[in-house]
Amino acid sequence: MWTIKVPVRIAKRISQFQARTLVINVDQMFDSKVYKLHLLEDGPSHTSELTKGDALRFYQQMDEIRKVENSIAQLYREKKIRGFCHLYVGQEAVAVGINSIMKPEDTVITSYRCHGWAVLKCESVASVIAELIGNKSGASRGKGGSMHIYGPQFFGGNGIVGSHVPLGVGIGLKHRYLDNKAISVTLYGDGAANQGQVFEAFNLAKLLNIPVLFVVENNQYGPGTACSRSSANNEYYRQSSFLPGIRASGMDILSVIEAAKYCFKHIQDGKGPIILEMMTYRYFGHSMSDPGTSYRDRSEIQEVREKKDCIHHLKQLILDSNLAKEDEIKAIENENKEKVAKATEEAIKGSPPSLEELTADHYAVWSEKVRIPRMLEWVPYKTIAHNKPPK
Repeated sequence: MWTIKVPVRIAKRISQFQARTLVINVDQMFDSKVYKLHLLEDGPSHTSELTKGDALRFYQQMDEIRKVENSIAQLYREKKIRGFCHLYVGQEAVAVGINSIMKPEDTVITSYRCHGWAVLKCESVASVIAELIGNKSGASRGKGGSMHIYGPQFFGGNGIVGSHVPLGVGIGLKHRYLDNKAISVTLYGDGAANQGQVFEAFNLAKLLNIPVLFVVENNQYGPGTACSRSSANNEYYRQSSFLPGIRASGMDILSVIEAAKYCFKHIQDGKGPIILEMMTYRYFGHSMSDPGTSYRDRSEIQEVREKKDCIHHLKQLILDSNLAKEDEIKAIENENKEKVAKATEEAIKGSPPSLEELTADHYAVWSEKVRIPRMLEWVPYKTIAHNKPPK
């Protein structure tokens, strides 16, 4: 149950500006405590203020991500999208909650389960879907596909398990070098948490006091294997003997927000990097080629959908707190449905990039032709970057 406290000063506001201060006491996924702490004396707040505007914005973003992913799943079944495709369905609260805390100068890098962040960071929904189809109107001009999508302050989408974690530390080093007060949010899954390069990244981040937030999206399963079978220590927030850590519910948007706030302040106060483990769940298989039911019961998936779903949880929170009416939420859902349908139609109409784009933007300036080995062709070098190359 959610306990609701309404301060007098807030209760006097007119309805469209109403807010609620909520006590976070919902059981997190497979755990009985809201937060677990490692090498920390105190943790995130157990209360969170939620305004109507923020609540509806979070709901719109989470619902939009899910509708985009459902559209992508259908395009994959129709073979309009090919190759690997890892869906974010079930984990929407993690991306939306952390994104709500980030400043414009903060950066994010994640694994191949990246579509949720792409929807938040890229130019349009159509550009995200077009990228998966392989059309040049895509966010990466159709050359990155499902696992390599990029946008402003968004460094992907990376295809190799755990490979991007050192890159996130490198981006954080850039922030430290430029002293721009930005934070590098570096997300990875439970399947990557035991990679050696992750621990090397931990070490370097701590040694140099790099402003990086390590976020483990623990959706309980790697490709076909429960994390309890793959990890000697599956409490990933306490994997390091020198980095502090927090475990929080990734199925509760307010728990995500308050945990992210705490971690951001920890880094901004000069205390160094920190690990945030988000307990979440994926409804689809590891990828679209994985049915996701050979190593877990269908009843488990159904139970999480019915009792723990992050979008349904936020909807009930909004309604129970009288922050908005049912028809306002329905209007958001209908608008998202229409928006995603139009974006899908627009993305399908595109065309793939030309052959010469395969070698474009490898250099700032290059006067010679570039050979594409397989075709044994030499093509003119092309620059298509937004920034003009140096003279």
